[in-house]
Amino acid sequence: MNKEIINRKGAKRINEIPKEVLKLLNAGEIETVNLTEWLALDQHILIKQNFPALGITNQAIQIAIESIGYQKKPTTMSTIKIIGAELYEYYADHTNYTSVLNSLGNHKADTIRCYATYLIGLNNRLSITEKFNRAKKLVADHHFGVREVVWMALRPEIDLHLEESISFLSQWATDEDENVRRFTSEATRPRGVWCKHINALKDQPELALPILEKLKSDSAKYVQDSVGNWLNDASKTQPDFVGSLCEKWQSESPTKETAKIVKKALRTMNK
Repeated sequence: MNKEIINRKGAKRINEIPKEVLKLLNAGEIETVNLTEWLALDQHILIKQNFPALGITNQAIQIAIESIGYQKKPTTMSTIKIIGAELYEYYADHTNYTSVLNSLGNHKADTIRCYATYLIGLNNRLSITEKFNRAKKLVADHHFGVREVVWMALRPEIDLHLEESISFLSQWATDEDENVRRFTSEATRPRGVWCKHINALKDQPELALPILEKLKSDSAKYVQDSVGNWLNDASKTQPDFVGSLCEKWQSESPTKETAKIVKKALRTMNK
């Protein structure tokens, strides 16, 4: 394959994406490299061209295509969720469930790996800890899109099993992989982005301290930004808690990493 395509930085606007690149994206032959490409990809074409080779039946493909067609205001995220949910419903009781899940989760195309997250997140036969363990490879995925979708796919279950989730994720908060550590805070944000709020954490953000305390001086900017955003979320309902915690952290951990987190955490309160 052309090295220029492999090493591309990605267009800034959808209409600037080269036709050859868009064709390869829709064919599932290459990954998206930025948000513009991620939004431009045609998932209708993607699944029609790739699903048969993954052992997904024509009936399941047609159901997914019809479902995404019913959307009044389709988005990349909503389409991913619908396709993933339809695949789960179709294969939940099927002997090929595991093979389909593995085929999706190991695919070269990032968007196809995103579908796998819902086959895990919606599986009511799995406990929340089993879901975390099965999803860890996707949590640690090298692609930004997969990492965003996986926490959204698991977040409803995290909300339903909050105490158990926090207990488990507090162990992941010291994982050697910064993507895994970032997941522990991003998936539990009180308000979050593009998702339903976790009201228990809006009211009692201290419940997440087993996670947050382990991340207060994390070396990765990716994690620092997430923790800062977590506390900024909490500051909108419990400013006293956030103010006190930041003061405590600055005293206990006078590092540049903690300082960056605190600055981001207090940005709404300091306005």
